[in-house]
Amino acid sequence: MPNAEKLESVAEIKERFSHSGTVILADYRGLTVKEMQSLRVKLRDAGVEMKVYKNTLTQIAMRELALPDLGDLLEGPTAFLFSSGDPVAPSKTLMDFAKEHKTLEVKGGFIERSIADATMIKALAALPTRDELLSKLAGSLAMPLAGLARVLSAPAAGLARVLQAVADQKAA
Repeated sequence: MPNAEKLESVAEIKERFSHSGTVILADYRGLTVKEMQSLRVKLRDAGVEMKVYKNTLTQIAMRELALPDLGDLLEGPTAFLFSSGDPVAPSKTLMDFAKEHKTLEVKGGFIERSIADATMIKALAALPTRDELLSKLAGSLAMPLAGLARVLSAPAAGLARVLQAVADQKAA
């Protein structure tokens, strides 16, 4: 018979999985408490929340939500990174931290209820973030408009230069 604390944990896990578009699993063995705190701060700045749950309770919650079985990904200590926004931001933040701390290992995760392995998470980290892509798009859209504005203003500027030259010539 499960106790109230375990039932509460399963309910919390279910809620987090239900409200997160991206869930990344990582093995944090070998990280110090200070390194874990540093990771949590970096993730929080990227809009990601990190939690550690018991693997068996996570499996129960996933079964109740009818999510695919994570199998081998739920072996050993596992940190769960929950994000409801852009899937690239948490991947990038985690991989940047993993470059500095070799003991941190990305296991895989969920992206929009589909299982993603570690290589997919690493590939996501190599992509530009949503904000970077939007700024590139805005720049690409603005360049032709700026060129058009220069072309349209060129005859008026040329006329102004000619009139100024005539005025300078009459004054001399």
